[in-house]
Amino acid sequence: MPDLRADRTPMASDHDRDATPHPPAAAAAPAHSSERTAAPALSVIIPALNESTRLPPYLASIRTYMDSHYGGAYELIVVDDGSTDTMPSILVTAARDWPQLHTIRHAVNRGKGAAVRTGVAAAKGACLLYADADGATPIAEENRLRRAIDAGADIAVGSRLLGAKDVVRRRTWHRSLIGRAFATVARQVVPVSVRDTQCGFKMLRTEAGHDLFRRSREDGYLFDIEILALARQLKYNVVEVAINWSDQPGSQLNLRRQALRVFGDLWRVRRHLRQTRSSRESGNRNEKKQVFR
Repeated sequence: MPDLRADRTPMASDHDRDATPHPPAAAAAPAHSSERTAAPALSVIIPALNESTRLPPYLASIRTYMDSHYGGAYELIVVDDGSTDTMPSILVTAARDWPQLHTIRHAVNRGKGAAVRTGVAAAKGACLLYADADGATPIAEENRLRRAIDAGADIAVGSRLLGAKDVVRRRTWHRSLIGRAFATVARQVVPVSVRDTQCGFKMLRTEAGHDLFRRSREDGYLFDIEILALARQLKYNVVEVAINWSDQPGSQLNLRRQALRVFGDLWRVRRHLRQTRSSRESGNRNEKKQVFR
């Protein structure tokens, strides 16, 4: 069994979750869309930018696994976040004989968080899984997250930091060190209930996913920590699950070079979360006053 750690706080009421919705996103044009009839059991969402090399083999492994384990009862949504390489044409070709594959294209690069938000808004599955395009996490690891969801979690977070006997991680020592240092600092600035906030492999119940991404504002790399912090505020049940993971070359984020900007962004996320919580609490107090008048 994988190592599970849960934030077992009670669910919030519908009233507690009322908040100003995220403004409508800029138009994102579907590059390919086949008619979807029955709701799929799982929506897999992959944000991608200039991934013409790393994405195709991951798509092939996803198709093999999903066809075997889900039949046709799934959808794969790839959000092209303004790529300038050959990835768009690769996706068009792949979609011709793959009815479960749907692509959405941002005309310009808007950021990883914006791409995932676009995919979540379009998703129809009973559960949502978003995964990084590099294939660092084998798609079969979705079964570990699914077990946590079936056991009562609203959000199952893949973790590279939790240990388990049947889990293997392949990561260079310097990336491991940088990643752990960032996770420690990030959790001090933005309190969350999990250790590994940035692993790009998370599953959510659809209702939770739509609610949280509707509220989110972060378009870039730190959208994960914003979503997890919102989930903590709203008392969603979040579980961290140990997964297999293998470092992939070609990362588009260099924390050593972009550390100052990333840490500055962390404080911006913290301020926004405080404002969101304050607005929600103020709304709750005003409603209570009206009830007792």
